[in-house]
Amino acid sequence: MVDHQGGARGGHLRERDEELRTAEQALDRLCQDFEAGGTEIGELLVYASPAGLGKTAVMDHVRRLAKLRKCCTVLSGRGGERQIKEPFHVLKQLLLPVLGGLTEAERSEVFGGWYGIVGPAIGLVPPSGEVEQLDPQGVRDGLDYVLTQLAPRRAPLVMMVDDLHWADQESLTWLASFAVRARHLPVLLVFAHRNEFEEEGRSLQQQIESQATRRHVLRPLNPASVTELVRTELGAEAEDLFCRQVWAVTRGNPYDVAVLLREVREQQLEPFEENVQQLHDLAAAAKGMTMDYWLEKLGARVIRFAWACALLGTDIKQNLAAAICAQSPAEAEESVRQLRRHHVLTTGPNGRLDFVHPVIGTSIYQTMPPSTRTGMHGIAATAIENSGGSLLDASRHLLETHPEGDDLMVAKLRQAATEHLAIGAPEAALRCLQRALYEPPDEDVRADVLYEAGSAALLTDPLATVHQLKQALALEPGLSPEKRVDATFRLSEVLAHSGELIEAAEVCRIEAERTAPGIDRLRLEALHFMWIAWQRDEADGPDRSRRLADLGGRISGQQTPERAVYTLRAWDLTLRGEPAGRALGFVEQATDAGRLPEGLGWRNTTWGFELPAIIGLTYTYTDQLNSAEKLFAEAITEFEVAGWSGAHRGFSYFLMGLVRFRRGLLAEAEDFLRRGLRLSERIAPDLPLQWDVVGVLADTLLARGKVDEAWELARKYRFAPPYHPTAMVLPDAPTLYGKLLLAKGDRAGAIEVFRSVGAQLDKRGWFNPVWAPWVGQLALALASDRPEEARETAARAEKFGTASARGTALRIQAAVSDGQVAVALLEESVNLLTQSPVSHELACSLVDLGSALARTGRLTEAAEYFYQGIELAQNCGADSLVAQARRELARTGLRPNRLRTLSKESLSQHERKVAELAAKGVPPQRIADQLNVQLSLVHRRLAAVHRKIGTGPEGLAEALGLPRPEPEATD
Repeated sequence: MVDHQGGARGGHLRERDEELRTAEQALDRLCQDFEAGGTEIGELLVYASPAGLGKTAVMDHVRRLAKLRKCCTVLSGRGGERQIKEPFHVLKQLLLPVLGGLTEAERSEVFGGWYGIVGPAIGLVPPSGEVEQLDPQGVRDGLDYVLTQLAPRRAPLVMMVDDLHWADQESLTWLASFAVRARHLPVLLVFAHRNEFEEEGRSLQQQIESQATRRHVLRPLNPASVTELVRTELGAEAEDLFCRQVWAVTRGNPYDVAVLLREVREQQLEPFEENVQQLHDLAAAAKGMTMDYWLEKLGARVIRFAWACALLGTDIKQNLAAAICAQSPAEAEESVRQLRRHHVLTTGPNGRLDFVHPVIGTSIYQTMPPSTRTGMHGIAATAIENSGGSLLDASRHLLETHPEGDDLMVAKLRQAATEHLAIGAPEAALRCLQRALYEPPDEDVRADVLYEAGSAALLTDPLATVHQLKQALALEPGLSPEKRVDATFRLSEVLAHSGELIEAAEVCRIEAERTAPGIDRLRLEALHFMWIAWQRDEADGPDRSRRLADLGGRISGQQTPERAVYTLRAWDLTLRGEPAGRALGFVEQATDAGRLPEGLGWRNTTWGFELPAIIGLTYTYTDQLNSAEKLFAEAITEFEVAGWSGAHRGFSYFLMGLVRFRRGLLAEAEDFLRRGLRLSERIAPDLPLQWDVVGVLADTLLARGKVDEAWELARKYRFAPPYHPTAMVLPDAPTLYGKLLLAKGDRAGAIEVFRSVGAQLDKRGWFNPVWAPWVGQLALALASDRPEEARETAARAEKFGTASARGTALRIQAAVSDGQVAVALLEESVNLLTQSPVSHELACSLVDLGSALARTGRLTEAAEYFYQGIELAQNCGADSLVAQARRELARTGLRPNRLRTLSKESLSQHERKVAELAAKGVPPQRIADQLNVQLSLVHRRLAAVHRKIGTGPEGLAEALGLPRPEPEATD
């Protein structure tokens, strides 16, 4: 008998020798290379063809070849036309058998911390009721981790997916990314598909095929092969003209040949020349497979069972199909027997029923009258629930039902959406909610459904979120007061994250005006001020600061909205360059002893991650780098554990990179920033996050002396005017661009940029020289041509009161001064910077002081500062500063010291003793007296302490785990 895939059943596949040889060679290489100790030996084979040309037969043969190799673990999955909207359908088939069979110890090793994220997606465990919405990218990252751990334990691994064009979007997206990663694992991927991908899957198809080691396009059979098939099936007496006509009417399609020959046999048509004319009609009837065709073959009862099977798609459960078409077990058994006899159904590898060929399943589904199809989908959804299935499984059937204004249907669709969100499938959730809106829902809940639809689209379709939430807010009767505030926040959040900060702030202002006084209104007012704070431009910054101060003056409690206002006050004072103590005082009111309160957590969906970020940024720009680092480390941990792999985690990497840059740990800063950059590239180009990362990464590269690399980075990501049209970049983008111009030698261009940004920030009332160090940079740009103006300009930079800001400002003043004036300024700069955690700035001042002393003939003193500066710069990763200092040493005739690596993480015994006394409020001179050492040595040890633990004097006690000193002790 001829099978449907192009060959005698159980025999050789015709005209597929090259395709099978490629697979056999790939399997041989996989096994041999793995046995030889290879691990990065992955390959991808792709088989493509139109329907019926035998790709499934090829896949079955490759699967048999793989299973014959005792060393291989074979995983199989298949896309289904009916299940294309069922999230993770293909991945469940692929991974559930092997992952579900792991021992407890293996599961712990393979999943690590990802079990609660990956497990629900692939059906190992039900979704957690505690999870509101998983990040889809986080689920994909978790799958990457799991497969990276599984592959070596089950190696060599063969993963096969047939009908990839019908793979659900969630599975297809992961498979496309894993195709790249698989090259570095002991994995052979084998994919087969038709060129019938849906619109959203075509780019993923291209991504997959670009990674293929070999791509085969199956061709129709030639006349000789068809002749052989005809004579095998009908007898050797089949005449040449008859065989040729079979080839002509089927165009060599193996599936069509098989179906036509079955019809010929059933019609008892002799394979002679006089019957050639009937072949065309038989082929047309067999290929069309109309309702009449199937009724004639199967009868009404059996075709109804076949319809139920077509609804279910692949992996058909007999009892479930029977429930859908209302057949008893005995009737269902007879239906299955008839469908097997007519080559409609077969038994799959997992023991369940499946269609002999997907074309048959499609044909039977399409013969269903529309009203019958709709009704049976509804019955199927109910049957799945009654059999213990979840709404995740039933929801694709609910989507196909006819809208009838059924409140129960709306409730089921909303619950299904919730479950889809909990497994990281927001697109599926949105489909459920959109279908619920078509039902339609009762007017009392329509706004809630719109709100849920907008929330579901938050991570994947910002435009849909804006549209749905605006509708929800406009409806009457509408949302409850609490939900109105939450919907307004989510609307403003997606607007802000899309760069529409002006509209985001305005949305909150308008809603605040229509909200009664109280906590909800305060929340909206705080959000309004928060989005303004992130804007690039502002009409009247000082006035906004006064209004924010007035709002802060009217509150005194510790509820979350009030803490939000305290946070915004701290950030406003920081940007305005007010005394750091005032800003930190508001941070203390916003936090619980430096820790985030429950209502302002990093993953809090009521307020977003911006407020804890503002607290951390306030620490960053007020020399409390240890506190900032703890906060940002907490953010990274929370986002990674929760599987959030989008903008949230990218922003946390940026923040950690920023604080490491401020500390002077330049290599570590670069690492975090590059991680953030990679994540930003996965999301979308030109987002504020990408601008933030690129700006600080370029600044880090400049500090390391990699000027050309910094410039190329800026050029690649278009980090140049006009920057982002509405969003503020952290730190100030124009200042950083001016620094790039200055480093490249374009003084005139840099001066123009610095003057422009200075005018803009002065108008806004923002004078913080750490966030926007344009004043000092302008002084450096003016130094060679206008030294007097440079000195006057440099003097402005010292106004901000932190030790790091003042120390850096004094170094810049020294750079535009001469002789003993420069020496005195640098000595004071070093003294101040030893009290701060900014080690790179201290290294720069130490080297500059060594150079200034050398120029005045004080070589012995100069050498000591050079040596300290070199060690510190080398510890920071500031290679160009190390080289500069060593050149200066050589120029003065002094021997450059041997580079040593300092420990950043632990204090020496002497350093700890000095640190503990300083934390108790003992002044440096008294420490020197108590320890019987020189004051200069105390200062050096304190500098090392501040550098290593990342804080200034104010945070020293907390960092060491000691109680804060009493005020009188620090007097």
